[in-house]
Parts: sequence; C-alpha cells; structure tokens
Amino acid sequence: MLRAGFRAVLTRSRRPPAPPGSSPLSGAGGAETREGGGLKRTPLDALHRSRGGRMVPFAGWSLPLHYGEGHLQSHLHTRRRCSLFDVSHMLQTRVYGRDRVRFMESLVVGDIAELKPGQGTLTLLTNEKGGIVDDLIITNTSEDHLYVVSNAGCADKDLAIMTGRAAELQATGSDVRLEVLDHALLALQGPSMAQVLQAGLSDDLAKLSFMNSITTTVFGVPGCRVTRCGYTGEDGVEISVPAGRAVELAEQLLGVPEVWPAGLAARDSLRLEAGLCLYGNDIDETTTPAEAGLLWTLGKRRRVAMDFPGAAIIMAQVKDKPKRKRVGLTSVGPPIRPHTAILGPEGTPVGTVTSGCPSPSLGKNIAMGYVEAAHSRAGTALTVEVRKKQHPALVTKMPFVPTHYYMAK
Repeated sequence: MLRAGFRAVLTRSRRPPAPPGSSPLSGAGGAETREGGGLKRTPLDALHRSRGGRMVPFAGWSLPLHYGEGHLQSHLHTRRRCSLFDVSHMLQTRVYGRDRVRFMESLVVGDIAELKPGQGTLTLLTNEKGGIVDDLIITNTSEDHLYVVSNAGCADKDLAIMTGRAAELQATGSDVRLEVLDHALLALQGPSMAQVLQAGLSDDLAKLSFMNSITTTVFGVPGCRVTRCGYTGEDGVEISVPAGRAVELAEQLLGVPEVWPAGLAARDSLRLEAGLCLYGNDIDETTTPAEAGLLWTLGKRRRVAMDFPGAAIIMAQVKDKPKRKRVGLTSVGPPIRPHTAILGPEGTPVGTVTSGCPSPSLGKNIAMGYVEAAHSRAGTALTVEVRKKQHPALVTKMPFVPTHYYMAK
C-alpha cells in the first residue's frame, strides 16, 4: 500500500483535530501507548529497542528507522530473503452494516461491490476537486464487514470523513457502523516469506493470491487476518494481530534465521524501487489520480456512474489528459532528493522531484516526481538541479526493479 509521511521522520507531523462527537473513535492510528513527549508507541516498542532499533518520530509515532545491520544491508536482505516491519501505526477500521458497500463507494473511486469474499483492492479517497485525500486498502472480508487500512499520517482526517459520512447516512435510515481495531499490524516481506510463514499456518499459502486475505491462527496466535500484500514489491503479507499477542508473534517470526527486523529507511527505499507512491510526498490533496498515474484504481462501473467525489474533474482529465504526470527518473551525480527542480532541454523548470534516493539494488540514483506532460515519455533526457549544479537525468519506466506479487495458479 502507498504509505504516508516518510519525510516526517525528522519532524513531528501536524494532525487535524477529530470532529465533535467522534471521541469514541478518536486517537486513530492503531494499537498504541504514549511515551514522554506525546509520541505514540506500538505494542512492539520494547522489542524494537531491545534489538537495537534507532527510534525516530514518524507521523506522531515512535518507530525504528533501522537496526544494527544498517539501511543498506536491511534493504538487500529483504530483496534476497525476508524482513519483518512493524506497521502498527496504520489505522485499521471495520465497517459493518447492510449499507457498508454503498457507504465506502460514496467516498472512494474503486468498485467495492465487485470484490469477492476475502478479496481486497487499493483505492483512493478523493475530494470534490479530484484530489487524493488518502490511499486505502479495502477488503471484503468473508465475515460481515469491510476491513479498511489507512495511512497513519491521514488517520484522524480519514476517520473524521468516515464518521461524518456514516452519520449522514444513518440520519436517512442507512445501516452502517464503524469500529477502530486495537490490533497491531506486522508486514513480513521478501522471497522467503511463504516458506517462513507456512510453517506457522494450517492454511495453504499457495492458494492465497496477492490482495486476498484470510482469518486464521498464525504460530499459535488465533484471530489474525493475513493479507497477501505489502509495500516492497516483493511477495509478502500483512498480519493484523490482537495487540496483546503481537510481541509473541513477532518473536516467533524473528526467531527464524531468515527473518531480520527492518525499519522505515529500508521500507522507503524498497517502495521507491517498486515505483510505489508515498502519501504526502508523491500524492496528496493537490494531485489527482490521472496526474499520479493511478487511473487503474477507478472501477469501470464507477467511471460510467461518475458517483465518487471529484468525478467530473477526474474524468475530464481521463478524456483530455492531465497537464502534468508522475514519472520515474534515474540520474548520475549526487542523489536526487524531494523538492529538487527538474529542468527541460533549455534549462527551464518543467517539474519537481517528490521522492528520491540511491537505489541499493541498482547502484544508481532513482527518483519520482511530476513533470509537464510533454516531457513525460520514457527515455526523455532532462536535468536535475542539485546543490546549484545541473546533472543529467532520464525519464524511466517504473517499477525500477521487477516486482514479485504472487498469484495463485
């Protein structure tokens, strides 16, 4: 999933207040306790510290940036073997009621009604201007609810929108209810994930395709939701686990020699190599799905009905094409960082970098950003301005490295 706010690692994020009357669902963002200074802590906080995690502020939470092995080795280990990430800061919500699908489709661009039991999808929460409020993963569970995962940096904002819309529908007699889960969320990512996890499951992972989920017992911990997805481009799962048993499960997984703990730094470079957006950097309320190259998230039925927020603006861009587009870039010289200017052949600004880093897998600089549509074709030669010097850059197709999402045969 496209996760929020990596640039907040070094600075506290500002979170909008929850609306009046939302107190039973406020404090959004996952299973938590608080430490001195107001940062929230996940159930794995003590485990991170005991294993040498360098803890930093992230979207109002204290999370590990990296461990003793360092960022580079952690990144490469995930590509070659398997790593465990703590993503318990994410907001996890259940949506109940006979009108739950209609409720979610009044907020997002995806076709939620078409999801089969156990199937999920990445979708976008949009505003009336066509901007992206957040990106969500919504699963139509085999039980009696939808399971929604939101970005931590957008948790309060999303919850305010969802509670407000639920209240509107309830006032007209609709049946919809929200529950914020007090669960941890663990992401096990990498090519050896299936081998590691299968040892603790009675279910056959070979039957679980990308973006599908099951509720099961994992290494003796019941009531876990296992979703085959992730933010690295590798085969992986995200495991929603009752907070009180999260440490037990994490220790079981980390007891396997193949599995290393990994932090925010590796997560960011892995997702960038996979061409995945970061909310707050690469997408936000000023970018539209068309500009961001995310039109594939729009359901076909929804395009015809044009019944989602901002539909008129978004569909006009589908027809007429946006004036700017998100692109991948490779470059030589110093690393490209967010806010770096992108220049056209004549040296005039044509865009801005939104994410960038040296690629541990490729050994060269990679980035993504927005450029004027005329300069967005792959293979276009541009320049980037780093430290007041210009360096060659090339528009490059994403993902930068092959992805390995698993589809059952």
